[in-house]
Amino acid sequence: MSNGETSIPTNIDVNVPSVARMYDYYLGGKDNYPADRVACEQLLERVPSTKVLAVNNRRFLRRVVHHLASEYGIRQFIDHGSGLPTQDNVHQVAQLVDPDARIVYIDNDPIVLAHGKAILEENDRTAVIQADMRDTEGIFGHPEVTRLIDFDEPVAALFVSVLHCVPDEDDPAGLVRRVAARLAPGSFLVVCQLVSEDAATRDFVTEFMAKSTGNRWGRVRRQEDVHEFLEGLDVLEPGLVEVSTWRPDSDLAPKQATREWIEYGGVGRKW
Repeated sequence: MSNGETSIPTNIDVNVPSVARMYDYYLGGKDNYPADRVACEQLLERVPSTKVLAVNNRRFLRRVVHHLASEYGIRQFIDHGSGLPTQDNVHQVAQLVDPDARIVYIDNDPIVLAHGKAILEENDRTAVIQADMRDTEGIFGHPEVTRLIDFDEPVAALFVSVLHCVPDEDDPAGLVRRVAARLAPGSFLVVCQLVSEDAATRDFVTEFMAKSTGNRWGRVRRQEDVHEFLEGLDVLEPGLVEVSTWRPDSDLAPKQATREWIEYGGVGRKW
């Protein structure tokens, strides 16, 4: 995605923190505002590993896309809850392997859509649509999705660091299963989310994020909860893990100084 200047949509209140913009701040981006930065710093006071967690999560995304494109021949990606543009976006990684790879980004943040307009101008194999990632039917029927994605061929559906934004009553595991059911054999589902085995951390972060963003948020879950997301799929080695340990490029990746919470997930294959 482009990191150029983008006008702020008029319906955006930049005084309310956004999950996408907070993530952008942790990654060293510039598409965030004072309210986002304040919320990030407050969160760091309680969970100081958060910034390294965000960096390692982004590196996980890059490694997963590269592996699926180069080792498994995947040429179609749907990135649910893609967030704001940063370095090593899905289309950049996949299209280094094959320039004909096709990518659809999905996010409900209007700012993400505004930035995405630059993609549409420069890359006709990439699209950004503003949609609620829980609306599987609407997403799969969207004209840009049907233009780019051939559902008779394998697809990689990405849910990277977004399922903790989905409340239990909206059934995040059911969301993944609905998407998997629409994909051809040989497709992949990539999931990871924030987890903690410490109840106090889970409660604090869940309440903090819901209050700060002014939205219905999901929750920080436990590792065992994430296993439900990939039930019925063939989980690739090394299984469900803290994401910095999923097929690392080297031992030089930043390590979390503390582990009060981690990003936990992996990759499942549909047969």
